[in-house]
Amino acid sequence: MSDPDFSLYLTHSAEDENWQMVCTNVGRNRIAPGLAYPPHRENHPENFLSVGVDRRINEYQMVYIPTGRGTLKMDGRHYAVEAGSLFILFPHIGHAYHPDPHTGWTELWVGFRGPQVDALLVSGVISPTCPIFHPGYQSRLISSFQSIFEQVQSQPPLYQFRVCAEVMRLLAETLSRERLARQPGRSQEIAEQAKSFIEGHIHAAFDLECLGAELRIPLPQLNKIFKSYTGMTPYQYCIHVKINRAKEILATGKCSMKEICWQLGFDDPYYFSRLFKKKTGFSPSQWNALRRLAN
Repeated sequence: MSDPDFSLYLTHSAEDENWQMVCTNVGRNRIAPGLAYPPHRENHPENFLSVGVDRRINEYQMVYIPTGRGTLKMDGRHYAVEAGSLFILFPHIGHAYHPDPHTGWTELWVGFRGPQVDALLVSGVISPTCPIFHPGYQSRLISSFQSIFEQVQSQPPLYQFRVCAEVMRLLAETLSRERLARQPGRSQEIAEQAKSFIEGHIHAAFDLECLGAELRIPLPQLNKIFKSYTGMTPYQYCIHVKINRAKEILATGKCSMKEICWQLGFDDPYYFSRLFKKKTGFSPSQWNALRRLAN
């Protein structure tokens, strides 16, 4: 973390926008105790300078605070920002943030926008009602920011796509850690045991009651824990595992669809073919034909 402060405001092309997401700006600052905020005012556009008081921007930003502490205000609500916090800013929503003058802080940020991120907002994956996360001091997050900084400074071909992929990785890592932190007691252990049981019984018809009996946990509680941990119900996870196994068997070219269906615990090949198409967008025969073309 000894690299110098910097900020870059980026351009992008029509080709970049075809990826449905572009990076707009990045930066890193170390704010010493008592230092005016924001620092290096000459390096920022006018509409970014009111960050410590009140600001609205037309993009998203992720701001990671690995060290120090401060405050965040968003949409009229106040949040304490501790070391290891990461917060997300949203387009056109008023916000302000600044370090505690007694401690200062280190901030790493990346700005971005596009339909790909808008879809996450609409679906509720990210929300201005829950803008702050607490992943802690994580070398993986710092490495992702460092990768972004290196890409925008060198700007190799398709660097915008590379950077946006890293932004999504940052977001996924943050949300994953937040979900794990919310799991009570033995939730992770129960979910992993359920996944192991489902994968070990891939050749049988799915039986939720048998799974509950194996784990000695009431079915409503099992469903709640499993979905909270994985984002799927046990049944949905079982179908996901079976579809992936069907792809593996199809790739060998040694079994008919009827044989694959039987191996995976389904009595009706037509039902399984419809299920396969619903989950993959292709019938088993179409998927196999596309796989052969790709090879």
